[in-house]
Amino acid sequence: MTRPAWQDVPRSNLDRFEEIARAEAPELAHTILFQIRREYPYLHLVEDESGEPLALVGIRRAIEGFVSNLTAGAHPRVPPEMFQEFGRGEGLEGRSLDALQAIYRLGVRLTWRRLAEIGQQADIPAPAMYELAESGFEYLDGLVEQSVRGYAEAAARRASERLRLQRQLIELLLMEHRGDVSMTLAERAARIGWELPETIAVGVLMRPAREAVAPAVGQGVLLEMESEQPRMVIPDPETAGRAETLRRATAGWSGAIGPPVPLAAAATSLRWAETAVQLIKKGLLPRGEVLYCTERTEELLLLPAEDLIDAAARRCLAPLDGLSATQSRRLAETLLAWIETPGGAPEVAARLGVHPQTARYRLRQIRELWGDAIDEADQRFEMLLVLRALRLRGDLAPAQD
Repeated sequence: MTRPAWQDVPRSNLDRFEEIARAEAPELAHTILFQIRREYPYLHLVEDESGEPLALVGIRRAIEGFVSNLTAGAHPRVPPEMFQEFGRGEGLEGRSLDALQAIYRLGVRLTWRRLAEIGQQADIPAPAMYELAESGFEYLDGLVEQSVRGYAEAAARRASERLRLQRQLIELLLMEHRGDVSMTLAERAARIGWELPETIAVGVLMRPAREAVAPAVGQGVLLEMESEQPRMVIPDPETAGRAETLRRATAGWSGAIGPPVPLAAAATSLRWAETAVQLIKKGLLPRGEVLYCTERTEELLLLPAEDLIDAAARRCLAPLDGLSATQSRRLAETLLAWIETPGGAPEVAARLGVHPQTARYRLRQIRELWGDAIDEADQRFEMLLVLRALRLRGDLAPAQD
């Protein structure tokens, strides 16, 4: 963009303008800083090695750079390092850029007032001064751009540091604790502004895709995405609305959330969640949702004990060994329905979806095969566990309601 009006100003007038502006730059910088301090008293000013506020140095350099480039016929260039550092400082302190931009606008407005007076002293024509005002707005945009760059860098660094500290806290929480680590936990939690809860639940997630975006679990929930199976620590999991919030946040994900436990027992909640995830991988629990272990107690108690259940099944169901696979399965289903159902053949028949006479025939067979042992409470309880485990695996037909 050319500046024809400035090009038409005699060189002597430009030199006079630059000479006055440069001479007054230090005083003008002090005036601007004084006004900034008055309007923004909370502003923390960092000093350089000589004890001079860096903001004062930045203002003076900005004025001098603006004037030098303008009188040389070039676009005024923003000194990048200084104003990137201002933005970086706001980012590291966790503040927004709004106040900084307001300060810049104040500084440009005060500078323009004084430069307009100097323009009159140096006989700079009005068209050239209009171009000076236009350059001032462009310069303001440049200041903001550099500060935004520094701010973004600091915000990324701050977020990275918070994630690192959060990951350390999660690792500490999920360790098996043999002593009192409450003080250490409190210190680690304070670094990221996380208030230690009375109870927690630990979730383990399965990525729906390699590059899946982290679920927006909301404030308070610690999420660690670095692991192959992301983990989350949920404070006060039984708080009203917490479950529904997590359900919406994890839509499309698979995984499990362990039972609520005291803070020191987080490893226990993690263990149950990991157990549930293993069952999901084996196809024994459904994919496509994040399950709550407390709603899957039967599966979590019976399915992981596969070898133990198989051994018990061989002993408890030994009377079925001489039958065909079809007969064995039908009688096992009838036996489970009988144990689960209060009543006699009609109730068993309704549960199995067969004719009552069929149920009576099968029950007579069961009585003949097991004899009086079928009436022993311990025997029936063990059979109940074994047969339910087989049904959960899909080896028996599901019960009908």
